[in-house]
Amino acid sequence: MTIIIAGRFQEQAEADDTIAELLRAGFPRDRVSTFYCNPAGQHATYPIGGDSDKSPGAKSSDKSAAAGAAAGAVIGVAATPILGPVGTVTGGLVGAHLGGLVGGLSGMKEKGDVGDHAEDVENAVPMRRSGMMVAVAVPDQEYEDRALQVLRTLGAVDIERAEGTIENGDWSDFDPMAPMNLVQYAPEHSRPSGPNQRA
Repeated sequence: MTIIIAGRFQEQAEADDTIAELLRAGFPRDRVSTFYCNPAGQHATYPIGGDSDKSPGAKSSDKSAAAGAAAGAVIGVAATPILGPVGTVTGGLVGAHLGGLVGGLSGMKEKGDVGDHAEDVENAVPMRRSGMMVAVAVPDQEYEDRALQVLRTLGAVDIERAEGTIENGDWSDFDPMAPMNLVQYAPEHSRPSGPNQRA
């Protein structure tokens, strides 16, 4: 594994220009990869149903609901002499409800969750957006700085630093669902365009 610097472009021509510039900067062609990153929910890594649409809080809620149902069933069995056979069912339903409620509340502030309050924006993890990705394996800090300079100059957005393997122009272990380690995060509206893009 090696360090990989990658950036996103909206157009194929921009990606092609970046590859040409990386080659001029001394990067071997087989260490440069370009590919289209699909929109969220359409990654090939998850062939059945696309990406997971559930938030971390929802996953916690599911687990807590199951645990709550089990605990409620145990309580219901204990209450059977008093409530009769209905006690087991009632205990399970109440346990699942309370477990789901506790799970939902406990997972609300996990990294990446954004609530209704302005301060929650700081907790947000940027989502990988669709577009043409250009990635280059860098052997040392000098080449990393060189790659960053090329990507920034040519207007790449969401420039990230990752670890992985690029061989024969293929980033074989790229995971579209992995969190991004951003070097530069640029919202779409601030992306340079046109003749000023190289300035």
